[in-house]
Order: sequence, then C-alpha cells, then structure tokens
Amino acid sequence: MAFKKGVSGNPAGRKRGTPDKRTALRELLQPHAEKLVKKAVDLALAGDTTALRICIDRCIPAMKAKDEPVELPALTGSLAEQGDAVMRALAGGRITPDQANAVMQVLAAQARIVEADELEKRIAALEGKNDGNQQSQSTP
Repeated sequence: MAFKKGVSGNPAGRKRGTPDKRTALRELLQPHAEKLVKKAVDLALAGDTTALRICIDRCIPAMKAKDEPVELPALTGSLAEQGDAVMRALAGGRITPDQANAVMQVLAAQARIVEADELEKRIAALEGKNDGNQQSQSTP
C-alpha cells in the first residue's frame, strides 16, 4: 500500500487544524498553574495521599530501564531452547527481568517470522502440486 502525499489514510478522521482537546484544557489551566501546584503541595503536606503521590511522581520520575547489551550464551537450537537459555540466564542472575522480557519478546517475534515463512513455503509447495495436477489432468 503506497501513501500519496496530501491524501489522508483516514478521510473520516480529525480535520486538519482541529485543536487538540488536551491543548485547550492546558490553556485553561495555565493561568492558574502556580496556585494549583501550591494547592497540591499543601494537600500532600496535610496528608492527602493522592496529592502526595502526584507530587512525588513529579519530583522523582519512575526509573527507566537502561539500554545495555545483554550478555547471553550463544542462542542456538530451537526457539524453545533459546527461550530456555534466557530463563536460565534470568534465574542465574546474569540478566534482569526487564532484559529477559525484552529478549523473550524478540524471540517471540522471531517465532512469528519463522512461522509465517514456513507457511508461505508450504502454501507455495501446495500450489505447485495443484498446478502440476491440473496440467496433468488437462493433457490427454
């Protein structure tokens, strides 16, 4: 499917130039931002746990996983064996759960690619057999 410049892939979608609702709401809040933040801090200091969570989440953002290379033994064998190697590396503390999850997602994607490739080959083989059968039936 080729996209043509200037032609929407979703003609029934949002019209060009339509303002985003979130932008309009931000603009409404902006003049009161300082008072709202002060109120949230006051509520947090008074013991409001929801306000406290909001303030802490803004002061100390959640830690993100680092993009570090994963040290694994060579992943060879079947996909199941490769998955087992990742699980053993996780259990042995050589990789973190986040790293194991990322590698397993890559293996799952590879499994889908292999499956699609094998299906394509099987279909091509079946079509080849079917073409041969039709030709042999049509020749006297």
